[in-house]
Parts: sequence; C-alpha cells; structure tokens
Amino acid sequence: MNQSDLHIRLAEPRDLESLVTFNMALAWETEGRQLDRALLRSGVESILADSAKGFYVVMEHLPTGQTIGQLLITFEWSDWRNAVFWWLQSVYVQKEWRRRGVFRQLYDYVLREGERQGNVAGIRLYVEQHNTVAQGVYAHVGLSAAPYKVFENDFILPTRPSE
Repeated sequence: MNQSDLHIRLAEPRDLESLVTFNMALAWETEGRQLDRALLRSGVESILADSAKGFYVVMEHLPTGQTIGQLLITFEWSDWRNAVFWWLQSVYVQKEWRRRGVFRQLYDYVLREGERQGNVAGIRLYVEQHNTVAQGVYAHVGLSAAPYKVFENDFILPTRPSE
C-alpha cells in the first residue's frame, strides 16, 4: 500500500452516502442490527451540519476517490478534568482495507488533533463485548480497557435478534 495514495480529512456533506453505507454495515457486522436507513441518514446529516455534535474523520484512497474508512468523534464534558473526552464511534474500515493500518492512521490523526487542541482530556470508546477482533485492534494502538461498564436504556434502537 502506497501511503501517498491515502488521505485523511474531516468528512463533508459529499461523504453522506459513504458514511450511511458504512454505518449500516457496521451495525450489521458487529451487532446483527438492521438500522433504519432514513433515520441513520438524518442522524449523519445532523452531525455533518452541526460540529457541536461531533465530527467524522474519513480516509480516502486518492487514485480511486473511494472512501475506505471512517470514525466519528462525539463529546463528553468532564467536570472532574474541566475538559472534554472525545468518544470514538462508528469506526468502520472496508473489508478489503482491513489489517492494512487504516484504523491506526485514523486513530493517530485523532490523537494528534486532540493533543493539539489542548482542551481534550482523553479519548474513549465502547466496543461490543464479544467483538474480540476490534478489542485486539484497539489494544494494539494503545487503548486500554477502562474500569467501567456501560449501562443504557435505549429508546430508539430495537433489541438485537439474539436478545
């Protein structure tokens, strides 16, 4: 893989369909969920239109113009630190580009940007508990398991078929 063929940038409205398609695939691959495409599209549009909600970072393959990976950053204010945590969400790399350093480059980009901004307390993510492949990737880039469990009351998404 020629690194000069790859480019990381903030997502733009022109990336909408790729982001929606990747998120649909992500939900299916990791949780067996079939998302409502119209609802998802509206959610992605909302983030693209309002950076206070978060921002997507994408990697594109310049020779083809194809988007090959994405991640979403959302924010959590920490009163304990008087700073914001960036939450990694919607991490997806096209299957044919996996295990080629795409996520590592996206993560490194976000890490550098968070450090540069100076008001970011750290980076967090949650991962489906049985997704050991993703957990291994995250550990490999330097993320470690936190001593927290996530609890939720999800008002929107239906339970997974296996629940």
